[in-house]
Amino acid sequence: MERLWTIMRKEFYHILRDYRTLAIIVILPTFLLILLGYGVSGETSNTSLAVADLSKSDESRRYLEYFTASDQFEINYDVLSETEILDLLDREVISAGIYIPEDFGRKLATGETAQVQFYVNGADPSEAQTTNLKLETIAQAATQYILTEKLSSSSAAAGLAGLQLPVESYTKVLYNPDGKSKIYMIPGLTAMVLQVQALLLTALAIVREREQGTMEQLVVTPIQSWELVLGKILPYLAVGIFNTIATLLVAIYLFDIVIQGSFWLLVGLSTIFILGSLGMGVLISNISRNQMQAMYLAVGIVLIPAIILSGLMFTRQGMPWITYWFGEMLPITHFLVIIRGIMVKGVGFAFLWPSIRALLILSVVYFAASVATFQKKL
Repeated sequence: MERLWTIMRKEFYHILRDYRTLAIIVILPTFLLILLGYGVSGETSNTSLAVADLSKSDESRRYLEYFTASDQFEINYDVLSETEILDLLDREVISAGIYIPEDFGRKLATGETAQVQFYVNGADPSEAQTTNLKLETIAQAATQYILTEKLSSSSAAAGLAGLQLPVESYTKVLYNPDGKSKIYMIPGLTAMVLQVQALLLTALAIVREREQGTMEQLVVTPIQSWELVLGKILPYLAVGIFNTIATLLVAIYLFDIVIQGSFWLLVGLSTIFILGSLGMGVLISNISRNQMQAMYLAVGIVLIPAIILSGLMFTRQGMPWITYWFGEMLPITHFLVIIRGIMVKGVGFAFLWPSIRALLILSVVYFAASVATFQKKL
C-alpha cells in the first residue's frame, strides 16, 4: 500500500503543479455541461416564418394571428409572392412559409372554401416533421374557430346540409419530400469527418515538436512564424482535399446521395473549411504544453460543441444566445449550411455567400491567431 500511495501522491503533485492541465480537468466538464445542456434541451420556438398575404383582408390577418398568438412561430418576412418565399427557403433564412391567395377573404365572406399553401424546409426530416405538425395543428384550430363563427351566424341557421370547411390548407415539403434522413445526415457526417481529421492532426503538430525535442532545430533556423505555421498546414490541407473528394464519392456511389449543386464548387469551399480547421488545430497546439492538453482542448472546446451546437444533430433555433454565438465561432457551423445547401438543395454561390463570408473570416482569424501565438522558443 505504501508504494501505491507513493505513486498516487506523485501523480497528484504532477496534476496540481501543472495549472493548465488542472484547469482543463476541473473546469472543462462543468463548462461543457452548461454550454451543451442548453443547446440540447432548448425547445424549438419562434420558428422563422415568411408570409405572402395577397388577400390583405381582415379575414387573412385574423387567420395569421393564430400562428403568432403563441411563441411557436414568428413572422420575420412579409413578402409579396410565392417566389420570394422559395428564395428565402433556399437561403436558409426561414424554416417555413405561408402563401394566402388574393381571393381568400372573398371566399370566406361568400361561404366558399378558401385555400392556403404552406411551405416547409424538408432538408432536415425531423425538424420538417415538427414544423409541419405545428402548422397543421394551428391551421386546424383556426379553421374550427372560423367554422364556429359560421355556425353561430344567422346565415348558418338555414341548415347544415351545405356546410363545408371554410379553409383548406396544403403543405409542400421542399428538398427532401420523402423524408429520408440520410439525405440530410450524410452531408453533415462528411463535414464532421473532415473537421475531426483536420483538427486532431494539427492540434498535436507543434506540441509534438516540443515533446520530441525537435523544436530546438526549428528555433535556431531563420524561418518565420508564419512560414512554419503554413508549412505545418499545407501538407494536411492537401490530405484534406483528397479526403474531401473521397468522402463525396463514397456518398454518391455507396449511399446513393445525389449532389444537386456543383461538385467542384463544394470541393473549393471545402478547402476553405479545412484551412480554417487546420488553423484552429495549430492554435490549440501553440497554447498547449503537452499532447494531453491539446487533446483535451480539441475534443472539449471544438469537437463536442461541433456535434451539439453547429446544427449537425440539433436545430440551432431556440438556443440561448451564448450557445448560439459559440456555435457561430465554429467553422463547421457555416460549412454545414454550405455542404447541405449544395448537396441537398442545389443552391449556388450567391445563396451561400453569407456562410462563405463567415467561413472566410474565421479561417483568416484562426490562421492569424495561430501565427501570433507561435513562439520560437522552448
